[in-house]
Amino acid sequence: MGQVSRATGRKDDAEVIAVVGHPDLSGSTLELVEEELRSRLASFAKAGKAGLVRAGKGVPVAFGRAARKAGLALVTVLPSHHSVPAHLPEPDRKAAGELLLLSEQVRLMEYDLDDRGACVATDESLLRSCEHVLVVWDGSPSNGRDATAHLVAYARSHGIDVEVLWPSGAVRHRSLPA
Repeated sequence: MGQVSRATGRKDDAEVIAVVGHPDLSGSTLELVEEELRSRLASFAKAGKAGLVRAGKGVPVAFGRAARKAGLALVTVLPSHHSVPAHLPEPDRKAAGELLLLSEQVRLMEYDLDDRGACVATDESLLRSCEHVLVVWDGSPSNGRDATAHLVAYARSHGIDVEVLWPSGAVRHRSLPA
């Protein structure tokens, strides 16, 4: 694993590709997504770009695995509190560990994982530092748990290239509380 740095959100990271997506994808859908991402990321890897993901289970791990298989450098963002990595909730710990092993760089960002607004603001900051975002999205509107549609609109309104991925056969659990 490479160096640890603080995420800046500066435009000098413009050679970075980010990913966001629904948090409630089925296991089989995540496999489809990983395969789709791998084929898309290969061209970015050849162009010398890097992938950026906020640590968590689901889409971030699929992106990390696909980035590794495609030869794309990966940067993982971890939440921090006073410059110390924050304690992750149980479902995200194993995923974050895998992402750290797949990453060439880890960035710390101050935000509260228990505050949905802070997480969305962090995602917006990460998107501003990118030239392209891959979105795993079925086209549904955002709700109290899932901000994917909001992040698509946000990226587009800031001139960031958005590429929506929704593989044939993709399914959401939709059992997460709104």
